[in-house]
Amino acid sequence: MKRPAGMSMKTLEILERLIAFDTVSAHPNRELIHFVRDLLQTRGIDAQVIHDESGGKANLYATIGPADRPGVLLSGHTDVVPVEGQDWTLPPFRLTQRDGKAYGRGAADMKGFVACAIAAALEAATRPLKTPLHLALSYDEEIGCIGVRSLIDMLRAAPFRPALCIVGEPTAMAVATGHKGKLAARAVCRGREGHSALAPFALNAIHLATDLINEIRAIQARIAGGGGRDDDYDVPYTTLHVGRIEGGVALNIVPNLCRVDFEIRNIAQDDPTALLNEIRAAADRIVGAARQQAEEAAIEIEVFNTYPGLDTPRDAEAVAFVKSLTGANGTIKVAFGTEGGLFSGALGIPTVVCGPGSMAQGHKPDEFVSLDQLSQCDMMLARLIERLESGL
Repeated sequence: MKRPAGMSMKTLEILERLIAFDTVSAHPNRELIHFVRDLLQTRGIDAQVIHDESGGKANLYATIGPADRPGVLLSGHTDVVPVEGQDWTLPPFRLTQRDGKAYGRGAADMKGFVACAIAAALEAATRPLKTPLHLALSYDEEIGCIGVRSLIDMLRAAPFRPALCIVGEPTAMAVATGHKGKLAARAVCRGREGHSALAPFALNAIHLATDLINEIRAIQARIAGGGGRDDDYDVPYTTLHVGRIEGGVALNIVPNLCRVDFEIRNIAQDDPTALLNEIRAAADRIVGAARQQAEEAAIEIEVFNTYPGLDTPRDAEAVAFVKSLTGANGTIKVAFGTEGGLFSGALGIPTVVCGPGSMAQGHKPDEFVSLDQLSQCDMMLARLIERLESGL
């Protein structure tokens, strides 16, 4: 198959290897990380591997060029979402090229960019860089940007932090300056069990949960009707969403326990903690009324994951720099979360999101990235290496 102009054959070779690793978040990614480490070593690049406590998962960090100054960081995650329950017509963990597209789980989200970044690192190692190129690969992004946090801790203690970060999530090579933050929480609703024939003498925990859900929906309706807005987003306001409810044992038993998982995805001008406190206050009102019927009534709310949003100013030097690499005139914001908010918020590194492919293809059967998009990414990174040679 003919490759688009500017596309590296090395990128396709690396992508084929990356897709062959089953790095669904529930599985280890160690073999993929060790493959990348060994590949980088062939060009004399020493990579730091940061394992998790189990030893099965790891982050990777490498610097190409001078190590005594800040450089440009290319960041990507190596985990992918599951394929079970999806109607794939092609093997998900084997690269298939067809009609100008590369198919496989993670092709778009986001092993396509990771392959481009590794190929760029290998090329950069052959060039006399005046400004370094950094490469960061992480795990468990798909379940809440969890794995990258140990890498963030490492960079926090490092003598030099990158001057700029490009997170290569799929944006069709547009330059994205922002995404919403996320807070994920679980409400455990406790009532009093009883026989369903005597339900009024018990307290139905599912009813407590639905009362809480109604409060969450009322907050969402208020925000949608008159809250803060950022029209750069497809949904221009903060969203509250209930994604899972679990309760009950049998139809003839009034349940004493029900769990509700919900999330807040906030635009920059909204405080998710304030919204969570509003939900907690609503839960207290519901429980106060319920304890007139059953003193053991309770709703306990626990946050189990958060990550910050990204809101890089459009006129930031980092944005102008990446636009000069892609040829873009404007910027966008993306609906999905990324690790960019952590690099920006926790470390103060100016960050943009820019990578090949579309998230419209991510998390779906027969996921793909077009070869043209990979070519555009390769060319962007080739221009980056030229700039790093000249010292920016």
